[in-house]
Amino acid sequence: MTTAVVIDRQRACTHRCPSRRSLARWVGQALEALATGPAGAEVTVRYVESEESRALNAAFRHKDRPTNVLSFPASEDPVDLPVLPGASVPYLGDLVICPEIVEQEAAQQGKSRRAHHAHMVVHGILHLLGYDHLTPAQAEQMEPIEIRALGALGYPDPYT
Repeated sequence: MTTAVVIDRQRACTHRCPSRRSLARWVGQALEALATGPAGAEVTVRYVESEESRALNAAFRHKDRPTNVLSFPASEDPVDLPVLPGASVPYLGDLVICPEIVEQEAAQQGKSRRAHHAHMVVHGILHLLGYDHLTPAQAEQMEPIEIRALGALGYPDPYT
């Protein structure tokens, strides 16, 4: 199955960032790993320096530190997603990724930079669709989808 994915990739940092093609592949696989979900999507992925990540994390999550990925859903109801004018797929929202933090975490966890970037994109897409991991029950629902998507992409289970 080929999932229609439109990526608005914004680069507001000096770090290396995944290509639009890689992002589309990762987003598409996240959608395909869902039992139900949109058949396609449009997403904005903005890569930022740690200071912008910190400022956004402080403003929206009240945590005064940079973070790996922030998710800003286009709709509070993941079933009722907007379709932007001229688009043919629903707009999921925005992901803000700090490559500096992603790369630090990858090194600390002994993962490849690419695998961890893919994980952050898949993880963020699931957040845009209403998934969370604040409780064990939520994590039990979200993590198998991440593992399935990353496995299909050829990446190992990020939780082992």
